[in-house]
Amino acid sequence: MLELRKMNFDDIKEQWEYVTSLPTDENDLTNPYEGVSFEKYRDSVLPELMMHENPISMPDWFVPETYYYLWDEGVLIGEFRIRHYLTDALKVGSGHIGYSIKKEFRGKGYGTKGLALTLDVAREIVPEDEIYLRVLKSNIPSFKAISKNGAYIAGDDETHYLMRVKK
Repeated sequence: MLELRKMNFDDIKEQWEYVTSLPTDENDLTNPYEGVSFEKYRDSVLPELMMHENPISMPDWFVPETYYYLWDEGVLIGEFRIRHYLTDALKVGSGHIGYSIKKEFRGKGYGTKGLALTLDVAREIVPEDEIYLRVLKSNIPSFKAISKNGAYIAGDDETHYLMRVKK
């Protein structure tokens, strides 16, 4: 059974393995924690990322963000991030939701199903009338997953589609 769990200390080992194995930038999802030791992840990375949900003393441009993980039968499948609201730059940039799926689970519908669960959560958090997403034009599987969740193309640039899902 698929389950979306908020980032937490109970699942620290699996989350660490997932986060530190992600490339620094894959399909436009950035990850500055590639290769970080377990100790550093436990002592500084995880507490910092969890604090992003209710930030304290952050720069004015910072937007609260919550990390979720998609699980299937006790196996961590992917990561989904929700920005709670958008600045003008984020409206034409990365949007509300970013996600990734483990390579060995791609092409099995997990992106579509995980995004559906994430959109349900985002509808409760996001104040805008629509949920904004951005996808590389070259990332056809992600484009399909987003489209299957009711998104439409609201615009584009040379490399990305700017997509929207009605709340």
